[in-house]
Amino acid sequence: MRPAVVLLLNPFALTVSVAAQAETVHHADNALEQVIVTATREAKARSELAESVGVISEKELAHIAPAHPADALNRVAGVHVNNLGGEGHMTSIRQPISTAGVYLFLEDGIPTRPTGFFNHNGLYEINVPQSAQLEVTKGPASALYGSDAIGGVINAVTRAAPESAEVSLNGEVGADGWQRALISGGNRIGSDSALRVDINSTTSEGFREASEYTRTSVSGRLDSNLAEGLQSKTVLSYSTIDQSGVSGLEEEDYRNNVEKNQFHGDIGFREVEALRLSSELAYTPSDRSLITATPFVRHNSMVMMPSWMVTYDPNIRDTEFSSYGLLLKYRRDYDRGEVIVGVDADYTPSEYAEERITVSQQGDIYTDYQRTGVLTYRFDSEQTSVSPYIHGELEVGDAWRLSAGLRYDLFKVDYEDRLDTPNTDASHYRPESQSRDYDNLSPKLGAVYQIAVNHQLYLSYRHAFRAPTVGTLFRPGSTQDTTELDPVTSVSQEIGLRGLLAERVNYELAVYDMTTENDIVSYIAPIEEGSDRKTTNAGETSHKGVELSLQAPIGEEWQLGLSWAAMRQQYRDFSYVFSRFDRSCRCMVSENLNFAGNDISGAPETLGNVTLAYTPVWLAGLRMELEWSHMGSYFTDETNSQQYDGHELVNLRATHEFSDDVSVYARLSNVTDERYSTYTSNQVGDEDLSYRPGLPRSLFAGVRYRF
Repeated sequence: MRPAVVLLLNPFALTVSVAAQAETVHHADNALEQVIVTATREAKARSELAESVGVISEKELAHIAPAHPADALNRVAGVHVNNLGGEGHMTSIRQPISTAGVYLFLEDGIPTRPTGFFNHNGLYEINVPQSAQLEVTKGPASALYGSDAIGGVINAVTRAAPESAEVSLNGEVGADGWQRALISGGNRIGSDSALRVDINSTTSEGFREASEYTRTSVSGRLDSNLAEGLQSKTVLSYSTIDQSGVSGLEEEDYRNNVEKNQFHGDIGFREVEALRLSSELAYTPSDRSLITATPFVRHNSMVMMPSWMVTYDPNIRDTEFSSYGLLLKYRRDYDRGEVIVGVDADYTPSEYAEERITVSQQGDIYTDYQRTGVLTYRFDSEQTSVSPYIHGELEVGDAWRLSAGLRYDLFKVDYEDRLDTPNTDASHYRPESQSRDYDNLSPKLGAVYQIAVNHQLYLSYRHAFRAPTVGTLFRPGSTQDTTELDPVTSVSQEIGLRGLLAERVNYELAVYDMTTENDIVSYIAPIEEGSDRKTTNAGETSHKGVELSLQAPIGEEWQLGLSWAAMRQQYRDFSYVFSRFDRSCRCMVSENLNFAGNDISGAPETLGNVTLAYTPVWLAGLRMELEWSHMGSYFTDETNSQQYDGHELVNLRATHEFSDDVSVYARLSNVTDERYSTYTSNQVGDEDLSYRPGLPRSLFAGVRYRF
């Protein structure tokens, strides 16, 4: 039986493999042997994958002690996650920084949300600091994954249950009322099972006014040998998040009053609950085959006041959905390859209600709100998806490994308007009750060529797509045809080199070219159509770039890590009619705007991260690290008339392990106290930029104790 299968079937082996991987990277052994589980939901060596994958190991997570997912993920070449306050974020992986649903967030290979319910803040529903490993697949994923996997896939791998009794306590305090407790423990249950429980309790006052944030996460994992050749892994995850609203700032306040927040008194709040339960059953009828069945359920609820709508359409919306699904997969090994066939099924009923509110304001500060009892939307929807796929790999000669896959996604959404009031509100149009169907066929091709013992070339060609979200379809505002929207489609081509130089330096170089069509965009209709904001399929965009990562030891005490990416993202065909108020004639005028050839707004030109770690021989257990993080410039709207110049940040970390059981650590973020923005934007026709100020210089410290 191949090693990857042994890792999958042994309920305790993944912990060992991840720890070994962390040591491998630290000592600059061959990263081609690194174990990755995302591509086929099984443990595979990196050398078998025709794709670019970044990995943050458990050991690295412990040293980084991420307060926000960005602290860890931004070390991966070509990956940028920004910080919008608390753990709120937007993502940029081979795509611009945006809220678009072009990323798939997974926990142990299972999507944390169903298609149609993408949340750009979705990583806050995952217990990132207590994960065993974070894996980032850049670009479209394999045939095992469907809608939303365009820009990339982020998979959080849970920690396996321990083989013997284990308890660890981690307490942390820091700037702006930061307090976090991470508690983990587990033990064997009888001779054939073991259990792990992780708890994450975090609170922060935030560095800006009225920006409090709290989260509590509890997760459990039960690993069992049920019978000869039959194992199970059951994972329960629950998180609750309470996030205050945080506003953008105009130039004057951004420069001189960075702690200002225009949202007080729960304006812009969000309260989230996320529950997931899955149980993977793995059966090996022979040493050449594997059957896995993973039933799962999800339940999410969110009550929020959309902060971006406070100024023109204030409301409180209540969203709730439950999911019931099954991932069924069969793998058959052959002498020189393998074939995987499977089907993913998901049924998600949901409810949505939106109530109009009025807000109180003092100057430019929003201080309070009042409910009106008037519902502008109330609807139910039921989404059913069935997605069969096939994935195959074949070794050709001694140098080539070829892969091919095909996935067919079929979606049906049944929508029912639950309001009995007349549909006469032009600014809150309600579609009539109806059903919508979507389908898509996505081919995937890849190849890995062994150039030499420690060097590989890989190539891939992959189609991907994104179905419109339930909110876009059935909460249209003033648009009357959103139910006719088509899925976004994408084609990506990639070529890469990876390996080990001089038996010491791990490297990977990737070049990609992605084209996206049928982007779902908003535009302003001409005057004769009422000057309303519309949503439609429009445009074609191009995304090209190069990504480089290096890990190199320098002598016995120093370790260098480098990630760098350069990108060019442009509108190829992107036009709409824009209406604005002309002060000279005191009237509305329309312009035909075409941005073809312009750079995409929010798309950074470069991203970089460099770490220099020092582990002195003269003091065992000490590790110090200096980190430089770079964000390149980007244009702030489609006209390319204004831009954000980017920023450079310096962070410092230190960990001292007094023994295997006791350690202390500290991190100093933004050492130079740089004034920077995590996201800068403006609307077309509005010259005023909006800035989201980033964390000033801040100190955090913690203690870990294991017994």
